[in-house]
Amino acid sequence: MTSPLPTFGSFLYGQYDKAFGRPWPVIPSALVIAALNVFLFAFDRPWTASDGMRNWGDGLLQLFGAIHQPDLLPPLLYSGSVLNLGLLTGAMAAALLSREFDIRAAPINELIIGGLGGLLMGWGAMLSFGCNIGGFFSALSALSASGVSMMAGLLVGAFIATRYLIRKNIELIHSGQMSLQTACEAPAKSPPTSVTFRRQPILGILLALALVAAFILYRQLGHVLLAAYLLFGVAFGVVFQRSRFCFVNAFREPFMSGQSEHARAAALALVFSMVGFTVLKATDLKDASEWVFPSFWLGALVGGILFGVGMVLAGGCGAGSIWRVGEGHVKLWVAVFFFAVGASAMRQILVRTDLIGQLGSASFLPYIVGWLSAAWIVVILMALWYLVTGWNEQRKQADVLKM
Repeated sequence: MTSPLPTFGSFLYGQYDKAFGRPWPVIPSALVIAALNVFLFAFDRPWTASDGMRNWGDGLLQLFGAIHQPDLLPPLLYSGSVLNLGLLTGAMAAALLSREFDIRAAPINELIIGGLGGLLMGWGAMLSFGCNIGGFFSALSALSASGVSMMAGLLVGAFIATRYLIRKNIELIHSGQMSLQTACEAPAKSPPTSVTFRRQPILGILLALALVAAFILYRQLGHVLLAAYLLFGVAFGVVFQRSRFCFVNAFREPFMSGQSEHARAAALALVFSMVGFTVLKATDLKDASEWVFPSFWLGALVGGILFGVGMVLAGGCGAGSIWRVGEGHVKLWVAVFFFAVGASAMRQILVRTDLIGQLGSASFLPYIVGWLSAAWIVVILMALWYLVTGWNEQRKQADVLKM
């Protein structure tokens, strides 16, 4: 007996289920994020999350009279902020469409830790001229030596914070009351019989339509650049939420659980992004000095350490905090608030004390060792990260089997 021919409606449902019924693979998704970063650089400038967060913090401090910036743009007219808002709402729409949105409360001590983590990330991002995205991922893609320094700082900071968390919770871990699960694992969905389960996809569709309307409105008002930033942000948010690719996991989990998938994905994505950036720069399609920050080596290293500690404590990095806000994580709401305020306050301090000019030099690797050697430095560094974290995962798995 032959099976009935599938209807177009059943076909569409199958495609919907593939997109929002199961997590996307991490490594291919990370490569998509790298490609989006290259396209964004070709369009205007590379991706960073701290720039928009600082704009939010500037607005808050100005609202309460702590600073005075007459030329300060409102969040809806500042490109970095619009990118972040697109990331947040894109992740929220994806979470609703996949029935994974929920207001996830946290105990007061976790909220305090989240706030502290946000402050450290804000301070670190200003010292290194970017968060883990702008100061590490995009900077190293742009062949800036500051990206190497920040990577070293992120590794040191993640190690320090991970050791602290393990020692702090060692008894809970051994008793089974706390696990070493990754911070970005897929959240539990609502029961199929609940009202929330039925309504979330509808709300997700409505939010997606609202984003389309916002995109059209920006274009109609003549803000074509902002419309594009909104679109890029939404794309980043959807890919992050569905894949749960997480830079915190990339730096934290090798020290904590030994899992290496996110670290290997980040390494491959950075190489992919670097190749695109190098082509754009070497062919003079983009200025060679673009996204080369004057923070090598001290500012990027110290900023990376602070940021590494902060992102592990908060459970989210520059981008990770924002897309997890879109899922309803209250701890990350607190972290993002203090990230924004901390970044704004630190920037004011650096500018007013003239320390901003003493954080390091703007070192462009191709000007030091040549284009080919600079590219090979990044490839070798990422290959080492990929191989060492993969080997560490297998070693830890073997130790568990022996127990």
